[in-house]
Amino acid sequence: MSDPVPLTGEPPALDLVNTRPAGADLISGPDALAAWLALQGDRVPQPEPGTLTEDDVAAVHAVRDHAAAAIDHARRGERPPAASLDGLNDAQWRAPAIQQLTWGGTAATATAHRRGPYGVRLAAHLAEAAAALLADPAIGRVRACEAADCTMLFLPAHPRRRWCSAARCGNRARVARYYERHKYG
Repeated sequence: MSDPVPLTGEPPALDLVNTRPAGADLISGPDALAAWLALQGDRVPQPEPGTLTEDDVAAVHAVRDHAAAAIDHARRGERPPAASLDGLNDAQWRAPAIQQLTWGGTAATATAHRRGPYGVRLAAHLAEAAAALLADPAIGRVRACEAADCTMLFLPAHPRRRWCSAARCGNRARVARYYERHKYG
């Protein structure tokens, strides 16, 4: 992958793992984390503007590292490292989701709510997303992009999908094949 731009639209756990393409860290600091969170929209809890800290980034990095190791093993049918599973469990325990009940006049509504500092709540949310993916039978369908310089993971909707993005890696591969077929001399 030549341009370090976040790939979004995959399950949140894969979007998180994909913030570490070859040679880059797309959530290297509070501003970069804020930009990635904005791209995720309502799929993740959003921070108050200007409130992200290095501690928040560190909490997300820890979950990303644990998720990446666990997903890499599980997608190949291997047992994930115990330390990775423990790390994801620990992040969830630090800010468990409680179904907060409110009365709307005619019925109760239950909304997941977490307590604690924002970074801890965000890490718990992302660890929960990783746990959901790891427990899903679809984990065995997670693939790595076939582009030589790309490390992105994706969950293909179609079994013939080969690249993280047809517009990015897929297009580069098609152009390279074209030039290879039409070489002169």
